[in-house]
Amino acid sequence: MQQQKHLFDLSEDSTYLNGAYMSPQLKSVTQVGLNTVAQKGQPYKITPEDFFTQKEILKQRFATLVDAPDYKNMAIIPSASYGIANAANNIPFQKGEEIILVDEQFPSNVYAWQEVAKKYEVSITVIKPPKDFKDRGAKWNQNILNAISKKTAVVAMCNVHWADGTLFDLKAIRAKTKSMNSYLVIDGTQSVGALPFSVKEIEPDALICGGYKWLMGPYSIGMAYYSDAFNNGTPIEHNWMNRYNSEDFTGLTKYEDRFQEKAARYSVGESSNFILTPMLIKAIEQLIEWTPAAIQQYCKTISTKAVQELRELGCFIEEDNFRAHHLFGVYLPENIDVENLKARLQQQNIFVSFRGKAMRVSPNVYNSEEDFNKLVAQIRQEI
Repeated sequence: MQQQKHLFDLSEDSTYLNGAYMSPQLKSVTQVGLNTVAQKGQPYKITPEDFFTQKEILKQRFATLVDAPDYKNMAIIPSASYGIANAANNIPFQKGEEIILVDEQFPSNVYAWQEVAKKYEVSITVIKPPKDFKDRGAKWNQNILNAISKKTAVVAMCNVHWADGTLFDLKAIRAKTKSMNSYLVIDGTQSVGALPFSVKEIEPDALICGGYKWLMGPYSIGMAYYSDAFNNGTPIEHNWMNRYNSEDFTGLTKYEDRFQEKAARYSVGESSNFILTPMLIKAIEQLIEWTPAAIQQYCKTISTKAVQELRELGCFIEEDNFRAHHLFGVYLPENIDVENLKARLQQQNIFVSFRGKAMRVSPNVYNSEEDFNKLVAQIRQEI
């Protein structure tokens, strides 16, 4: 893969290594948004069929991206927290059971579990990383596996940690949860789109993805996969479109107890969204064309030299086998003044994030090796 910066509206004097904060929008996706905004000016051109056609296409495209057998297991959500709440509220907890979380998860994958823990009188166990950096990723993964037991109702976690990119072995974790009859709910917001993910291989109970990061879509729309275990659940909201036969506008007051098939019941109201839905379709189609595997390899290629140089300067970056290449944390030497470094990066229009104790670096196909050279040069001056 070659650099794709020309497909984005990024300024030439900016070095944007911050896709985990928010992806820049493809020019093609912006154009779709402009076109669809204009459509509302002539609402008589929006037909009843239009309420359903685009949303079904979006589900199909997302199913292709995550290698899911049936697109009807997909739901359209406005946010990760919404998708996680649908899962959390449909797990059959028993008093005294346990929810396992990973330390310092993003809040959207914590608050819903805190609420159901109180409601059903179950406990929450947080699996922390090792205190030292030696074999950190391997030990953290092993700690998660060791914690899963017969009393574990659900493991709710990410594929890569949002703060430092630690990679979790979901295949092994899924095998352990299956052996204990536990659910596995994955927040894929910081991985799906840039890191290969296969529903067929992992077989999660739910996969939740905000759309404005690695899916490269607009804000306030995302996608969720719910396995057949959730086919008879109760959604957190009740809207007309998710009910059986809602395509028949003449019969909408024949109120239905039945839902649409499979995960359709979990889609947010107004999921037809005539602006955001076509934009996310366009973004996911581009990702399918590129492939997440190629994106991951590209990010690895352009960052390898910089990662080695940063390690030689005394920075800790997780071992390559236990981290992502599109998102990784740089733990800086103690002698670096972080505030000075932030100011220096800002002056040079170099964009990264600082999350917890790590500087989070998150490249994508619009970046280059030269972008990393600029970042390393600024850190070198602070040492």
